[in-house]
Amino acid sequence: MTHGNYNFVVNESNGSLEILNGGEAGAVSNIVDGFIDYKGNPANKFKQGGIKATMFVFAMTTIEAMAFLGTALNLVTYIYIHMHYSLSESANILTNFMGTTFLLSLVGGFISDAYLTRSKTLFLFGSIEFLGFMLLTIQSHFNSLQPAFCNAIDPTVNCQHVRGQKEAVFFSGLYLVALGSGGLKAIFPTLGADQFDENDPKERRLISSFFNFLIFSVAIGSFTGVTLLVWLENNKGWDVGFIVASSSILFGLAIVAIGYTKFRNKMPMGSPLTKILQVFVASFKNRHRDFPTMKTEMYEEKGAHKDRSRDRLPHTHQFRLLDKATILPENKEGLVSDTSSWRLCTVTQVEEVKVLIRMVPIFASTVLMNTCLAQLQTFSVQQGGTMDKSLGKLNIPPASLTIIPTIFIIILAPLYDRFFVPFAQKLTGHETGITHLQRIGIGLVLATLSMVTAAIAEIKRKHVAEEHNLLFANPSIDPLPISVFMLSFQFFIFGIADLFTLVGLLEFFYSQAPTGFRSLGTSFCWCSLSMGYFLSSVLVNVVNAATRKYTASKGWLEGNNINVNHLDLFYWTLAVFNFLNFFNFLYWANWYKYRHVGYKSIGDTNNKVAEAASSSHGDSK
Repeated sequence: MTHGNYNFVVNESNGSLEILNGGEAGAVSNIVDGFIDYKGNPANKFKQGGIKATMFVFAMTTIEAMAFLGTALNLVTYIYIHMHYSLSESANILTNFMGTTFLLSLVGGFISDAYLTRSKTLFLFGSIEFLGFMLLTIQSHFNSLQPAFCNAIDPTVNCQHVRGQKEAVFFSGLYLVALGSGGLKAIFPTLGADQFDENDPKERRLISSFFNFLIFSVAIGSFTGVTLLVWLENNKGWDVGFIVASSSILFGLAIVAIGYTKFRNKMPMGSPLTKILQVFVASFKNRHRDFPTMKTEMYEEKGAHKDRSRDRLPHTHQFRLLDKATILPENKEGLVSDTSSWRLCTVTQVEEVKVLIRMVPIFASTVLMNTCLAQLQTFSVQQGGTMDKSLGKLNIPPASLTIIPTIFIIILAPLYDRFFVPFAQKLTGHETGITHLQRIGIGLVLATLSMVTAAIAEIKRKHVAEEHNLLFANPSIDPLPISVFMLSFQFFIFGIADLFTLVGLLEFFYSQAPTGFRSLGTSFCWCSLSMGYFLSSVLVNVVNAATRKYTASKGWLEGNNINVNHLDLFYWTLAVFNFLNFFNFLYWANWYKYRHVGYKSIGDTNNKVAEAASSSHGDSK
């Protein structure tokens, strides 16, 4: 077999891979199966990958999080004050922007799995995000690209929001940022985790640590963005904030370029969507045929996966209808007729689709938790706006409350990785301390507790407002005599929940997704965030509609006075939904069967390994 500048063969006696250069066999290679270097040659374990390579991923992750989150968390101010949209329109634009960003991670994941190496995909989407920030920089700097001056804060003035070409420039820049950032979010987890060899026990243990410190990097970037970048935007001008964001992205790409030769790059394996569709089409075409009763009746290529880059998966009995895609098609004479990929698929290809189907309920079970996250970024900020925001001589902006879970993640992520995981390993014997699904489940429980804490805090806040006759007071003049830091408890609990669930999801999707679907698989994690934001908007509207006839405020969350609303009841509702959702998750987690990998080479010995694995796990549901 030839790849790049190398010829290499499989040693049938021991299954090792040996390099042939000039017709002479070299020593047993240090090649990492299925990975190449920047020149397209097989990746060398001692020259590419490892902890040093992930440092460049961490750097770019931190910088991108600073630029994106530092802009996004303050973007309502820019849209409202400078683009002259109403407050409700500004909030909807931000929610749609955030939801679309996370949803667009699917685009980055698809391109990375199908056509480009992860490092090249990183440069592609990093460049797109840079262009988006530059467009926003240009618009915010030149008055000719902005709407006419209008005091949007004055309630007696009706400002016209940006229109025409100026509006096109604004949304083009905004959604180029969304596309670029979404694509990068799909790349960072997989590119970093790819730097460790799953087949090497020493390196495999570092994959879990990588995901912990990836979230640590996001938290560091978020902290810097919410403090430094937001300050620049509010005090030095939005053009300064945008140029710092765009320059940061460019600087991050330069850092990645320095480490470009250090990356192990997963070879693209073609469109995953095509492979998925082939299984469904082939099983439909064979729908009238009997189910295969023996493994020998199910098609698996002899000598499949010669490049050792793809896992051979043993057969399972879940979703048996798809097994019909593996039946050899025959004509009237009993001879094999059509063997096209749309009529016949391998067992491994079918099992890959089964794995993805099994992952969907786990993904769906985490959406509601991210709906809670949306409330902490909106209603909790409104709560904080009515409370005493002083800290000594400082006055804390309510929007800065969102930095509290970030601070806790910065503190807790290293502690979790260095202390909790080794302690849990001794108790459970599991390589990562606890399983991915256990980690997700703990996060879901903590999310419920966070909503309970938020409901109790809101009851206390409203009681103080009633006790001091401040229900209808102007909070900017007469804030409630209760510290805004009372809300820190709900942020603290949710910060821990996020550390468990977000990292658990990333690790789960990376480890369980088929080899050729991994970027697309980890994109599911970000899609859960996206669905959470969109569900939040739907849930608020549904709750208001359902309670309009039974409340003086015409809905639990209706109107501008949070003191006479029923936010506490909404939080209790979310707590109940999350509690019930936890049991929904338990059902699917118990139903889920972790994928089992056979052997990734060729030969009769390898087939026996695959058959043995299939036999031992054939009782899967």
